[in-house]
Amino acid sequence: MTRRDAAPGESPETAFPVAALTQMAKEVIEGAFPPLWIRGEVAGFKSHGNGHWYFTLKDATASVSCVVWSRDTLRIPAPPDEGMQVMAQGQLSVYPARGQMQFMVRALEAEGEGLWRKAFEATRARLEKDGLLDPARKRPIPRFPRRVAVVTSADGAALHDILSVIARRNPSVDVIVVPAAVQGETAPASLIAALDRVARWGAADVVIVGRGGGSREDLWAFNDEGVARAIAACPVPTISAVGHEVDVTIADLVADLRAATPSAAAEAAVPVLEELVEWLASLRQAMRTGVQRRVVQARRDLKRWAGDLSLRAARSVERRRSRVQELAGRIDALSPLNTLARGYAVARDAQGHALGSAAAFQVGQAFALVLRDGQVDASVTAVRPGAPPSAGGAVR
Repeated sequence: MTRRDAAPGESPETAFPVAALTQMAKEVIEGAFPPLWIRGEVAGFKSHGNGHWYFTLKDATASVSCVVWSRDTLRIPAPPDEGMQVMAQGQLSVYPARGQMQFMVRALEAEGEGLWRKAFEATRARLEKDGLLDPARKRPIPRFPRRVAVVTSADGAALHDILSVIARRNPSVDVIVVPAAVQGETAPASLIAALDRVARWGAADVVIVGRGGGSREDLWAFNDEGVARAIAACPVPTISAVGHEVDVTIADLVADLRAATPSAAAEAAVPVLEELVEWLASLRQAMRTGVQRRVVQARRDLKRWAGDLSLRAARSVERRRSRVQELAGRIDALSPLNTLARGYAVARDAQGHALGSAAAFQVGQAFALVLRDGQVDASVTAVRPGAPPSAGGAVR
């Protein structure tokens, strides 16, 4: 018979439902164990389709089931590898549906830089595969920018440093601040949105993106793949200035120029106005000197060319004169008048045509014999074809 004052669970009539028992166990365990860090080796890691991670943490003598809910995986740089020694921060609890004790992990760190380095190298490999780390794609930073866009926290020390350096170096340069979160879960999306605003604006000559120093976790937004791709896609030349000189992020690798600090980025983006004025003055003097030297050299060249041209013209005229004289001598040698002057005569008929062969004559034909000093009218008494008589021979 059941006692009226029996406590819940002391009798069959007051037995707990299983769900109530496991829920009670969950509340008791969570109340007894505050959030804490535990250490162990990862075994049986599985990534579920809903985004949750499941694995076991074990040491030489014990093990505990672990779960990382999908909302918490966003704060962990990369999934752990099998056999990796890790430190997990979370809450010991009970999974009521199975009555199974489990450790709900909210943060996970590997010894050394294990998870962070794994995430860094994986992102770097994907970007390198797409050619975004190729030095050949990096653009030069404009030497004389008129407008500098700065993507950083509106109330951070980095912005103060950048504004101070630019104001000191060249106060005529316009600085446009595009505020963005630079750490925390919202930072990647905020940085991407700020870079998109710079791109859509389109009036900046160079953009500085970055923040001051901080821990590895504080700087991790600049290792985000989405941020890196937004920097690479920006149509404006980019300078990455994240943390201190020893800090190297994915953003540094993708940007057109990496500056060790925000102040160094401002120095790289904006030249000193006084140095620029001095440079322009020296350039103007160098141009004036160069033009003067060119004029002097051109005059010398013109004088030399004029002398060469005059000499060549004289030589050409002399060659042509000699050629004309040579041709005149040849023509004179072939002149009929010159032939007559040597004692020869030319026979012509009544129409003045030259009679150059015996066949052109007929007995009784009248013709004129042209000599060097006159003309003799004659007639043909006989025609004797054949070889001409030898020089000095008698004519019959």
